[in-house]
Amino acid sequence: MKTAERLASAKRIVVKVGSSSITGENEHNLALIVDFAAELRKLAKEVVIVSSGAIATAAPLMGLTVRSDDLPTSQALASIGQAKLMGRYESSLARHNLLPGQILLTVENLDQEQSSINAMRAIERLLEIGVVPIINENDSVATHEIRFGDNDQLAARVSTLAGSDLMVLLSDIDGLYTKPPQDSGAEHIALVEFGDPLNSIEVSGTSTGYGTGGALTKLAAARLATTGGVGVILTATANVTKLLDSDCKHTWFEPNSRV
Repeated sequence: MKTAERLASAKRIVVKVGSSSITGENEHNLALIVDFAAELRKLAKEVVIVSSGAIATAAPLMGLTVRSDDLPTSQALASIGQAKLMGRYESSLARHNLLPGQILLTVENLDQEQSSINAMRAIERLLEIGVVPIINENDSVATHEIRFGDNDQLAARVSTLAGSDLMVLLSDIDGLYTKPPQDSGAEHIALVEFGDPLNSIEVSGTSTGYGTGGALTKLAAARLATTGGVGVILTATANVTKLLDSDCKHTWFEPNSRV
């Protein structure tokens, strides 16, 4: 099945994008993702964006070129960058007469029943009034010990809690491979059936720059989402313009049909 067909059959869609895809030399991709969300809205789809990028947005403004391991510095950069990042989303969405609604979450927010319910109510209400929820981890108050660690995990949890039909994981690569794609002999995997342990593949958990995700975190997030009954498309951010009107190289993770 093509990506366009999978999107057509979904009512509520979570789109996750990482820091490296929308900052630095890839800053232009944010507008493409917003265009994608706007097109989905025109098709009467409900769209939630889970977006990293706060720390990576702020660091160059403060003269930093590497990610700081100093927690207070990271928290300060997250605070500065989140405002800038939301400003970019607001300006880009305005081209489509749409507004963003910011929701910052911590692990505690989703682990505790009442705060989890409150977060989901906020998302539901934003969708009802035609606003695009933009969700990020609240890195300005999160600690190294208690945090999601990557927004792939956050997106998967939001997808299941919000009763989404589909999660689109945008990455630096166009899907899952039998080994790191830069390695000789790596083969693309188009379909992962639910429950497949994928014991025969080699997955790297490394990442570069300000992003904390890698292939390992994408795979873990896909497993979490599919266990909750949410289908997952994993593809490259560069393919976002092809998702709706054609097909593109991607990996489809089959959801649990018993949920």
